[in-house]
Amino acid sequence: MTMNSVERCLAASGTGSSLDAAVALFHSLSDGTRLAIARRLAGGEARVADLVGELGLAQSTVSAHVACLRDCGLVVGRPQGRQVFYSLARPELLDLLAAAETLLAATGAAVALCPNYGTDATTNTEKEVPR
Repeated sequence: MTMNSVERCLAASGTGSSLDAAVALFHSLSDGTRLAIARRLAGGEARVADLVGELGLAQSTVSAHVACLRDCGLVVGRPQGRQVFYSLARPELLDLLAAAETLLAATGAAVALCPNYGTDATTNTEKEVPR
């Protein structure tokens, strides 16, 4: 197995606990469905049923991704009767998402053209269920 440039960069900078936490944070948001859920919740709370309708995915898939985000401490649920309304756990996540959009706007299509992670990369991360 060869190490890609990102792994070499991370290995060179050490893998202290703060770096490990940052890797886990970005990995939790690296799935397209989880990122879509986080972006949707940036606009206000929603139930899984709302997310299912908006994302067009199966309830089990959305529930699994919401559970992953909840387990990572990025999303919290507010029970109301038999329903649970989910929202972002920390307002700092709004800042992170906004900073990412700013960075993407500034770099243009460079990230999308990345041979490892770009839109043409042959990965199944968008189709996998978390865990």
